[in-house]
Amino acid sequence: MAKKQDDTILDVTEVYSKTETYIEENQKSLTLIIGAIVLIIGGYFGYKKLYVDPLEVEAQSQMFVAERYFEQDSLNLAINGDGNYLGFLDILDEYSVTPSGNLANYYLGICYLKQGNYEEAIEYLSSFDAKDEIVSSVATGAIGDAYMELGETKTATSYYMDAAKESNNDFTAPIYLMKAALGYEEQGNYKKAAKIYNNIKNSYPDTKEGLEVEKYLTRANSIANTK
Repeated sequence: MAKKQDDTILDVTEVYSKTETYIEENQKSLTLIIGAIVLIIGGYFGYKKLYVDPLEVEAQSQMFVAERYFEQDSLNLAINGDGNYLGFLDILDEYSVTPSGNLANYYLGICYLKQGNYEEAIEYLSSFDAKDEIVSSVATGAIGDAYMELGETKTATSYYMDAAKESNNDFTAPIYLMKAALGYEEQGNYKKAAKIYNNIKNSYPDTKEGLEVEKYLTRANSIANTK
């Protein structure tokens, strides 16, 4: 037993010795690498604090007005601005590195969706990087809506399923599961639709969709059983 312990101590000592020798032989290179890492980290925080953060304050002051136009359904003013304040397009262009610039992608996508410009809606919504699960779910579901309007039902249904998975809550999940099930019905896949309707019934019974789903489930099962 003592011999095994001695061997272990010898192995550890040998490893330590080799490590010490490596550090001594490569001290200059390691110092340069560590220095570069420190510079990168310091540069990032300096860039954020000295450049991005002040820019975000400017972006928010412009975004406030564009958001008000959005809430009022004044979509052209929200997109293009009113001459005094920027619209979402210019906010995205001038403040793209800021959180507000990123959020402008979402607003532009929804604006274009409401206007019937579905390809533009998909472009901007796909560029939006959401941190919040519910907002991410809504953005993904909106892409599904755009594809559905373009007649690409299969792609739309896939986005609806993704939207439901992104945020498993009583607010968005049953909405997009319902849309996905209707999409499967449109594709003639009534068994898949029935499975989703059943999921809504069992998982979200107290939601609007859960309270109404029985008639859809009955219909889907009826058609599926005749095929």
